[in-house]
Amino acid sequence: MQFDHWIFLPSLARNAGSRVLLALALSLWPSAPKAQDELKLSDVQARNLGVRVTHPVAIRTDLTLPYPVQIVIPTQQLWVVSAPVAGMVANLLVGRGDRASAGQPLVTLESPSFVSQQRDYLHAIAQELLASQQLKRNIDLFEGKAVPQRVLEASQAEARQAALVVAERRQMLHLSGMSDEAISRLAQEAAISATLTVNAPQTASVVEITVSPGQRFEQSAPLVKLARLSPLWAEVAVPAANIRAIRTGAKVEIEGYSTPGTVVLVSETIDPATQTVLVRAEIPNNGELHPGQTAAARIGFLSAGEGAWEIPYTGLVRRGEQTSVFVAMAGGFRLVPVKLVAEDQDHVVVSGPITDQDQIAIGGISALRGILSGLGQ
Repeated sequence: MQFDHWIFLPSLARNAGSRVLLALALSLWPSAPKAQDELKLSDVQARNLGVRVTHPVAIRTDLTLPYPVQIVIPTQQLWVVSAPVAGMVANLLVGRGDRASAGQPLVTLESPSFVSQQRDYLHAIAQELLASQQLKRNIDLFEGKAVPQRVLEASQAEARQAALVVAERRQMLHLSGMSDEAISRLAQEAAISATLTVNAPQTASVVEITVSPGQRFEQSAPLVKLARLSPLWAEVAVPAANIRAIRTGAKVEIEGYSTPGTVVLVSETIDPATQTVLVRAEIPNNGELHPGQTAAARIGFLSAGEGAWEIPYTGLVRRGEQTSVFVAMAGGFRLVPVKLVAEDQDHVVVSGPITDQDQIAIGGISALRGILSGLGQ
């Protein structure tokens, strides 16, 4: 059967008498097809029914149609640096977009609470020293039988308690951001400082600053948000009808970006508002991708050696969950099952036993389905 590529043929289904003419035309065809999914149809009959055909277009055999994606920061690569104590911002030492090294100062704070922590630590050290001296004296007295054993045991308990308080106060200063060196210097010099510097916990980029100089804040208030920007996530909302073709581990290519990524998540839930499924890919970032960016991506779906074809949306035949296309053959058409891989409002991508030499019906589909259902018998 020969049809011109993408030629639109006149259809009898465009006027008020189309149903009568269609029924008359159907009555003239052979009473039954020779195969279950084949139908006999002459060129004239096909033209009268408005059948038009086109060749399927071979596309990348491993990628879907492009989907819109959102580039986001993986949650495990995002940190919020919070205020260890209540106080006021004295100075900001970084700006949004800066790259901070591990241990680099980010914010300088002024805090009465920090002053109190240092004072408490020095007091605990003094108390530990007194308890230690008292214990030493009581040991000497106990050996000389000048004090009973219970006095010695009480001194030992007081010394242990004093050491625990020192360890506790030291840990509080650690949590406030003081280094071991700074704490040792405080113990030696007893020089209490009113300012505290908050440092970056690790090498990362500054993505947000939530305070400004002179601003007062409570303990645990967010100061700076840091993130490691490689790899990044590309999140895709895939129509639920297409999700069966996508698997974890599939390749993902972002248009305009040379490095492919990998699908790490195919969500088990569907967004009820959009009827889409979240697909998340992990993409190595060499600096070309930016959080918040939108792009287009193609997702891998087929094994090596399997073909994929793009056809107009109108050429797809749906019967329940089964999808097929009408392929022209000598003296008629054959209904060929295909696997639906991707679709949008204009085109679909399918895989199956077709080639770019086949002619696929993309018009008059309703008439062909009617004949196949036996309307002419």
